[in-house]
Amino acid sequence: MLTEQWIKILRERRMKITPQRRFIFQALEQKRTDHPTVDDIYHVVRQTLPDISLTTVYNTMRELVTMGLLRQVDLGEGMTRFDPTTSTHHHLLCVHCGRLEDLFRQFDNLNLAPEECKGYEIINHQVIFEGLCPDCQRAEEAGNG
Repeated sequence: MLTEQWIKILRERRMKITPQRRFIFQALEQKRTDHPTVDDIYHVVRQTLPDISLTTVYNTMRELVTMGLLRQVDLGEGMTRFDPTTSTHHHLLCVHCGRLEDLFRQFDNLNLAPEECKGYEIINHQVIFEGLCPDCQRAEEAGNG
């Protein structure tokens, strides 16, 4: 369970396990395949803890990113989404509904020549395939039929 793993890690680092953190962890676990935004998690947690602040959710998620327990995914949508799957993987993005799915495939020939790196030390890469998800394809076909 993701929540229990994160609690164990925070305890090892002598960090407090507050009720707010616990509910944020549970909401992230519940929405782990949705790649939620801070607002998404905030709305889930508010159902149980109506007094939680958006700042608390934001700060907790930022801490998880800093600790390497959560990955930020920026798709240029004007908002950051978060992914509890921190291992190297890529994504499929529906350009219509915004659905984002993990893609676990390595691209062996995806390399930059030293002159293309412009002095950067490359530590990771991400490939995002854009298209229409099956649900949006069906909806489009139904609208045209």
